[in-house]
Amino acid sequence: MKLGLDITPDLAELMATEIEAAEKAVTAGVGAAAERLKGGWRAQITGAGLGPRLARTIRSERYPKQGHSIEAAALVWSKAPMIVGAHDEGALIRSKTGLYLAIPTPVARERIRRGPLTPAIWRQRTGITLRLVRRRAGPHLLVADNVRFSRSGRIRENVTRRKDGTVASRLEGRSSAPIFLLVPQVRLPKRLDLERDARAAEAALPGVIVGSWVTSR
Repeated sequence: MKLGLDITPDLAELMATEIEAAEKAVTAGVGAAAERLKGGWRAQITGAGLGPRLARTIRSERYPKQGHSIEAAALVWSKAPMIVGAHDEGALIRSKTGLYLAIPTPVARERIRRGPLTPAIWRQRTGITLRLVRRRAGPHLLVADNVRFSRSGRIRENVTRRKDGTVASRLEGRSSAPIFLLVPQVRLPKRLDLERDARAAEAALPGVIVGSWVTSR
């Protein structure tokens, strides 16, 4: 007696098909999880009031970039890691020189609205010299003397410029305005919880892969 065994469909072909499906499912699932995590981090940043510009620094990349692999991986990161990390951890910020941090007041921001603002930049852009006021209680101040406020709330130097180029101070409306607060250190409040979203993405990954696998078959 002669017996024969015929497996339909072909076992090798079936295994190859399943391996290919697994590679596609893992790659698609990992990529989808990374996109969700990126979206979650961006939503956290904008929801914390840190602005869409900082949110757009969150990026993601899937590996391999082309094709499929059962060992696929993804990376989600920020192009501004120090800023995002400081708000995620509630970092303590000190002056690099060991002296004071100069924190601009809203009055200063009304005059110079864009870009970084330091006492040196303030003096360069406004031509107004700042005076140090030391206080026993509270932060020290850098104030601008002999200034006045416009109807819109903007600060202006309270001077009159003569035709010959000389400058004379005006007496009416003369006042001083605090431009910077000087503090030894600042602790940022913890406004983000990036680890929470990362744990959620990790926990959801198996289900995402299985969902992609069923779809790919």
